[in-house]
Amino acid sequence: MGKLQLSIAMGDYDRTRAVADGRVQIDGVEPLCMLLSPEEMFFRVFRHGAFDVSEMSFSSYCVKLARGESDYIALPVFLSRAFRHTSVYVRTDTGIRAPADLKGRRIGIAEYQLSANVWVRGILEDDHGVKPSDVTWVRGGMDTPGRPEKIALTLPDDIRMEQAPEGATLNGMLEAGEIDGFIGPRWPRCFAEAHPHVGRLFSDSIGAAEDYFRRTRIFPVMHLLGIRRNLAEAHPFLPGALMKAFTEAKHIAEAALDDTSATKVTMPFVEDTLARTRALMGRDPWSYGLAGNAHVLEAFLDYHHRQGLSPRRLAVEELFHPAALESFSL
Repeated sequence: MGKLQLSIAMGDYDRTRAVADGRVQIDGVEPLCMLLSPEEMFFRVFRHGAFDVSEMSFSSYCVKLARGESDYIALPVFLSRAFRHTSVYVRTDTGIRAPADLKGRRIGIAEYQLSANVWVRGILEDDHGVKPSDVTWVRGGMDTPGRPEKIALTLPDDIRMEQAPEGATLNGMLEAGEIDGFIGPRWPRCFAEAHPHVGRLFSDSIGAAEDYFRRTRIFPVMHLLGIRRNLAEAHPFLPGALMKAFTEAKHIAEAALDDTSATKVTMPFVEDTLARTRALMGRDPWSYGLAGNAHVLEAFLDYHHRQGLSPRRLAVEELFHPAALESFSL
């Protein structure tokens, strides 16, 4: 009997590369790996169930799971994590100097349900007193007019949502001053092109994130790894095999960062950044599994429910296949 052939969609990251190039084998599996952007992966997996195993939006997964509609079950392999203080962009010529100044403003978003946006709205409310209902949200495509939510949403009655005008993009609206800001996982093009009146709300985004972590011990989770439920049921070895392989791939990436003879990342100051990160977050800042991450997941589930994205408050234990939550020891 040959190996099980599976389609696997994931991002092209150092922590996935050893699975994609075959240095790490998945026990009993012959993978067909596809390295895709988050937007393409998530659209295809949540709209069409396109892959056997896929990196998944944490938020979109919770929307489906809370409705009892998820064809996938997650593993605590956190392929994307990020401090989202970098994700709030504002017109600097409109008097926005602090988070409280966002009240009453019109803020662009590509999708309300994006995991990055859930985290930002939660941080704005808990740390700065800005509730989602204090803002008018303008939804549209960043660089291409029109962008549908991957999953149809019914938002709370107090949420004010506008659609961007036909033919307009959020980048163009921000550039022209037609919206006061933008929140999202990608920076708007006008910011990258150094528009004189577009900047980050948190100008010292690293300092803001470090302060947030010291207070909360939260390193936000953005993406999980998901496997079709029917495959996990038919092949009980799969969740553990995937957990093992992706954990090993991450260890290989971490070892490469530690090798300072020639940096593996195309940017300077890697050693200093790594030392600074570990001094703040410990030796395993990008951990997988529940140990050390349950409070992060609990915070996200609170935000998700409070923001009306999940009709009931999910429990952490519901998120993951039980076989991925324990492993053998010697």
